[in-house]
Amino acid sequence: MRRFSEQHWPEYLMEAWGLGVFMVSACGFGLLLEHPASPWHQAVADPFSRRFLMGLAMGLTAIGIVYSPWGKRSGAHLNPSMTLTFLWLGKIRLKDAVYYILAQFAGGLIGVGLVVLILRDALAHPSVGYVTTVPRHAGTGTAWFAEFGISLLMMFVVLNVSNRPGLGRYTGLFAGSLVAAYITFEAPFSGMSMNPARTFGSAFAARIWDGLWIYFTAPPFGMLLAAWVFVRRRGRAGVTCAKLHHQNRERCIFNCGYRKLNPSTL
Repeated sequence: MRRFSEQHWPEYLMEAWGLGVFMVSACGFGLLLEHPASPWHQAVADPFSRRFLMGLAMGLTAIGIVYSPWGKRSGAHLNPSMTLTFLWLGKIRLKDAVYYILAQFAGGLIGVGLVVLILRDALAHPSVGYVTTVPRHAGTGTAWFAEFGISLLMMFVVLNVSNRPGLGRYTGLFAGSLVAAYITFEAPFSGMSMNPARTFGSAFAARIWDGLWIYFTAPPFGMLLAAWVFVRRRGRAGVTCAKLHHQNRERCIFNCGYRKLNPSTL
């Protein structure tokens, strides 16, 4: 019998691919919108308008990953905080969770690294700064609570939408819309990470470690609290699976009850 990790390695690689694509997109649109030599930057002078466009681009990127064939198969966590939360909920096995988290960190590093290889000087420009997420002028305390809040809301929405038969197929749209809104409105406080692997990928390339602890603590605490509240209201049985998109016939490696409960929606 093959080892468990060998059976599920395609899903691990898909998780790495997903966050890698997200980071390539973040770097690319960060360059287009923030580098002073970019025509897009010159055409859109207002910082809020540029954040809106960045949010739109990254929200659509997230939605595309969730609804891609590989996103449907891996579940498109793309975030160690989300994987840890589903581990606590009992929807993913410990070994799978460990490999998912390793894959997510690898994907973040590789995604930024690819852009660095091609456009190092441009990505290093102070206006782009390797699209790092660092505490803004409001300080580390504000950044921590901002990251905590957006992570809590994201997980609360994911759990409530994905576990409703009539809404489950739209979970990716809800999640992508939150990403867009967060970048538009929350980014001035913490840079909008919500994801330790996303922050680490940029920080490693830039060698900027300011406030790294914020992005390694606030997102998992926020998502775990959201899961705890959900369980208090609906019980652990109310969580059917760890995928953001269940209505497909891709393999599911999680402790999944969705197909059994909702066969007519597949």
